[in-house]
Amino acid sequence: MWRTLGLASAFFPGLFALCTRALRWAAPAWSSRDRVLVVVAGGGGARGGGGHWLAVEYIWVLVPYMTYDIYVMYLCHWHKSQEKGVAEEKHSLASVRSFLLRERLMVTHHLFILIVLTPVAQHFRGELGDFFVGCIFTAELSTPFVSLGKILMQLKMQHTLLHKVNGILILVTFFLCRILLFPFMYAAYARQAGIPLYLVPFRIPLHCNIANASLLAPQLYWFGLICRKAARLYGRSPADKSS
Repeated sequence: MWRTLGLASAFFPGLFALCTRALRWAAPAWSSRDRVLVVVAGGGGARGGGGHWLAVEYIWVLVPYMTYDIYVMYLCHWHKSQEKGVAEEKHSLASVRSFLLRERLMVTHHLFILIVLTPVAQHFRGELGDFFVGCIFTAELSTPFVSLGKILMQLKMQHTLLHKVNGILILVTFFLCRILLFPFMYAAYARQAGIPLYLVPFRIPLHCNIANASLLAPQLYWFGLICRKAARLYGRSPADKSS
């Protein structure tokens, strides 16, 4: 536990520093903001816990990662604010408040995982639920495509074929791994228990339904945003795209 936690705590900040320094050498014309945004766009997320050794250890990678991710999101927000002419000192109370207001949903999502799901996954579920923890892990299959989309936009490549293909992959993987995942888990429980699917919410503990709903709600919101962005991308005429 402590070794995994310590290694992960050193790995993510170290990787961030290494990547920004590498970009400083590879692209000296880029500003500090550009380097930070590209490195942050390559980040992802995670969920975990459990009886299997991988489920147990993965959560201790998740804890420092989520903490690191909140901080680099703040850095990204601060650099964007500076570009817009907002005169706020880095790490000042005003800049932190502005960040929390701007990214309140994402920060709440991260804190919910750290404060609620982490102790549940590590301590309160005992040896049960490795299958469902593994299902939650698959939600991250969409993350590389989301990150690639942000990188392509940062590199001004949003009108390329690669960006369009990646957009389709985002829609498919996000829907399968973050939306359809939840009814799949309920269906798997129904098969295991030998009961109809509609009875599952009434057979499992209430807190399981609440946790699933809390995880699903932001996914539905983000999927709606992705669909609207895709409609703008694929619905424009060639004349609109060139203007």
